[in-house]
Amino acid sequence: MMKIAVTGASGVLGSAILRAFQSKTFDVVGLANSRAGDKLQKLDLTNREEVDAFFKNFKPDWVIHCAAERRPDVAERDPVAAQRLNSEVPGHLASLSKTLKFKLIYVSTDYVFDGTSPPYTPASQTNPLQLYGRSKRDGEIAVLGVDGAQVVVLRVPVLYGPAPKNSDSAINILLDIVQDQSGQTYKMDHYGTRYPTNVEDIANFLVRLTGFKNPIPPILHYSGDEPFTKYEICLTFAKILGLSHKHIIPDAEPPTGEGATTRPRDCHLYTKETEDLGVEGGLGLSLFEEWWTDRLKQ
Repeated sequence: MMKIAVTGASGVLGSAILRAFQSKTFDVVGLANSRAGDKLQKLDLTNREEVDAFFKNFKPDWVIHCAAERRPDVAERDPVAAQRLNSEVPGHLASLSKTLKFKLIYVSTDYVFDGTSPPYTPASQTNPLQLYGRSKRDGEIAVLGVDGAQVVVLRVPVLYGPAPKNSDSAINILLDIVQDQSGQTYKMDHYGTRYPTNVEDIANFLVRLTGFKNPIPPILHYSGDEPFTKYEICLTFAKILGLSHKHIIPDAEPPTGEGATTRPRDCHLYTKETEDLGVEGGLGLSLFEEWWTDRLKQ
């Protein structure tokens, strides 16, 4: 039986990946640190001795590394911690991949690009605008730089899906704003284009990828293909829920000040090379409005 370890398994993406592997015939362990509950194993990925001991004992075939500091504002406040988790930890996992002979998937981000010339292919020049993107780009360099490691960098954009609380996802949290009919108004970004991507789609694709017998390129892009601004996502939620969106004000101006340097306009990830691999079932993308309509009608 194939053995899978998922780091960051308490997060929105990690928990979806864990569920997807648990639903099939895999020996899978979910790892978490600050939010390790009953069914997750606690592991501090910054403690190299603990990490080495765990992986030598578990002997995984695949490690899917989702653990990261994904909140750009938190990364800016504590750059040393963000760099450690987003860059140094993946580099260490890649070196373990080499010695212990497991395949490592490092989940990265569309924010390694500056958003000025989409769409971006896996070979496109990276140019991250903010510390979060730089730390993830450094993580890519670290994992791809370990000679003899079996590593795949999987870049994904903004994510949505089942979440313990809406604030766990930059998309889900917009539901709270739409549902706040108290009279408070919100300015909403109508400038940056995003391609929201369903975590369950990514999870199911990764399950299929582990059974793929052909060589896998070192960098893969996985992304939804429907463009939205955050304002347009709010309109979609309002339509599904039958709620007014008068309290949400579109802001189509290019960001100024801090925002100008940290918010890429359009980091659309080009996925044709991933589709052309021939993984069974292809990308298997959900349609955004259709998925949320089913979800919110439950």
